[in-house]
Amino acid sequence: MSSITLRDPTAETSPTRRARLAPPPSLDGRSVALMDIGKARGAEFIDRLEGHFRKAGIATRRYRKPTNTKVAPTDLLQKIAAENQLAVIALSD
Repeated sequence: MSSITLRDPTAETSPTRRARLAPPPSLDGRSVALMDIGKARGAEFIDRLEGHFRKAGIATRRYRKPTNTKVAPTDLLQKIAAENQLAVIALSD
């Protein structure tokens, strides 16, 4: 089995090692946050993801960072966490 290195994409100046959360056994009854970080074609990527999730009967909610040059505001991250059980951050270029 090959080794996989996971990286924390947050803008921390000194990264913190965190244990990886186990994925849920099923997405049934869960909501997935789809966050556009404001990069080129991000909305197009999220449109495709949302279509696949909807086809599978999985609820989604869309969010967008105010700018791609800064970390998402804390209130936005808290809202995403309060309203969803999983998140996909759309990074595209």
